[in-house]
Amino acid sequence: MDQNLRQFYFFSEFLNRKVYTLAQNRVGKIVDMVAERVDPYPLILGMIIRTRKREKFFLPWEKIVQVEPLLLFSDGGLLDLSQSVATQDAILLRDEVMDKQIVDTYGAKVVRVNDLHFLKVESRLRLVHVDVGFRGLMRRVGWEKAVDRVLEWLFSYKLPNQFISWKYVQLLSGSDLLHLSVSQKKLSHLHPADLADIIEDLSSHERSAIFHALDPETAAETLEEIDPKIQKALIETIPIEKASDIVEEMSPSDAVDLLADLPEERAEEILEGMEQEKAEDLRELLVHPEETAGGLMTTAYLCLTPEVTVDSAIARLKAEAPHLDIMDYIYIVDEGEGLQGVVSIRDLLTAQPNQRLSEIQFPRVVSVKLDDDQKEVVEAFAKYGFRALPVVDDENHLKGVIGFRNVLDVLAPDAG
Repeated sequence: MDQNLRQFYFFSEFLNRKVYTLAQNRVGKIVDMVAERVDPYPLILGMIIRTRKREKFFLPWEKIVQVEPLLLFSDGGLLDLSQSVATQDAILLRDEVMDKQIVDTYGAKVVRVNDLHFLKVESRLRLVHVDVGFRGLMRRVGWEKAVDRVLEWLFSYKLPNQFISWKYVQLLSGSDLLHLSVSQKKLSHLHPADLADIIEDLSSHERSAIFHALDPETAAETLEEIDPKIQKALIETIPIEKASDIVEEMSPSDAVDLLADLPEERAEEILEGMEQEKAEDLRELLVHPEETAGGLMTTAYLCLTPEVTVDSAIARLKAEAPHLDIMDYIYIVDEGEGLQGVVSIRDLLTAQPNQRLSEIQFPRVVSVKLDDDQKEVVEAFAKYGFRALPVVDDENHLKGVIGFRNVLDVLAPDAG
């Protein structure tokens, strides 16, 4: 049964549309549509009808005899709403989709769903696009044709459709939320800085929903890009176990900044849930004031002794690379962690495999002290042009390394 369907429809064309019996007696109007939660394009299961007595019923698609020009349904078509919809894995399009925010997978920005686009497949409708453009908004308020005429007359211009295919989005559920977002798999493929921008643009509940959907590694990378106030709010909304996993994946310097902003009890609970070695590194960093070199440094760098050969150093660098914040230099230390020299990655890769690091190291190392203030650190970076600077104590023991990114955070704290 084709039901006299057109090829395409919009949700706005159904919303508040009157429905009639076969005898053309008006029964009520459409207040929502129900879609089956299937991939890639949800199937329309029916309509939610509100009668003149303000009661709501479910009208299955199979009971719809005609859609155009009047929407007619057969006898016995209206079913109990709670029993009919609750038994199906369904989406209420008006309640759960319309006006919700969605991540544009192409532009990586937050936009709002203004309308929904359906395609006729055989004798049924499927949800194929969400409309996030101004044209969809004008259609929904009934001004589409008028705006078209004005723009055509004044500028010979027609508003374009702005569609995002439904297959690129999915409902992201969490607690009482059912909001649109890119799927968890696709979220992890966005750049962490883009994810941070997206999360910052959302409400607190929406931020929490998306953040909960991320795996610990992606969540950690994203958290490093987020405004510190939002960082703190997000990490406080998740269970301690997951918070520990996320902080463990973060850069030590970023993790310390976050932990320093949390209540002492919460920070300690997170540390206790982490691997002991990583937790101890962070506790050592937490001792140093944020405005000093010690507060800027990371402990995720590679240091080796002078007798290590070039090929062994390269092998160590490859093995530890996923856990390092500093990849530009290898620092040469003695058995007591005294700083003796530095080898750039460029020099390492151009040296002979059997050479020892002592043969290629640069012995005059520029360093800063643990208690040097941020201004002195910035001046050292500006003067010498290094991409990282080692941090030493009064006995020249290597305690950490400051990467150039941390200096950027000092120079432009609001730049992301």
